Amino acid sequence: MRFVTCTPERHAAPILDIFNDAILTSTALYDYAPRTPESMVTWFEAKARGGFPVIGAEDDDGQLLGFASYGTFRAWPAYKYTVEHAVYVQRDQRGRGLGPALMRELIAAARERGVHVLVGAIDSSNAASLAMHRALGFAHAGTLRQIGFKFGRWLDVDFLQLTLDTPVDPVDG
Repeated sequence: MRFVTCTPERHAAPILDIFNDAILTSTALYDYAPRTPESMVTWFEAKARGGFPVIGAEDDDGQLLGFASYGTFRAWPAYKYTVEHAVYVQRDQRGRGLGPALMRELIAAARERGVHVLVGAIDSSNAASLAMHRALGFAHAGTLRQIGFKFGRWLDVDFLQLTLDTPVDPVDG
């Protein structure tokens, strides 16, 4: 396995497959309908505009096994040192340590870019993701009850955060 910087040309289709599997089979994403290939164009453009990494894990044949990224937490300037992250692994690759490995890479990238807080919004029933985040040092920051509705039931979201020792010299403005 190797870590790569994902590109739209090479990785949009496999990332879309991972997203759509999560949409259709889990509460990892609170979408109802599968995303379109066109949606990946705007997704990658937003990552590029924000300077946000998209880190992939590939097997020896170059197949994408999973990816991690982050983006804007909230749109106001004072949140500039806080990001909301996501990590997704191909269904048949889960439970093999790829999620934590991708997260460690993403945390390192966040430090390099002067991020102070990574926030994860995780469905409260996703025990594996919650355990992974806790093992990586994330702390529970709160739960929003019945904030989503999918698969005929109300969903709660746990917010977890990891506070980093960066940036060295934060500034207003």
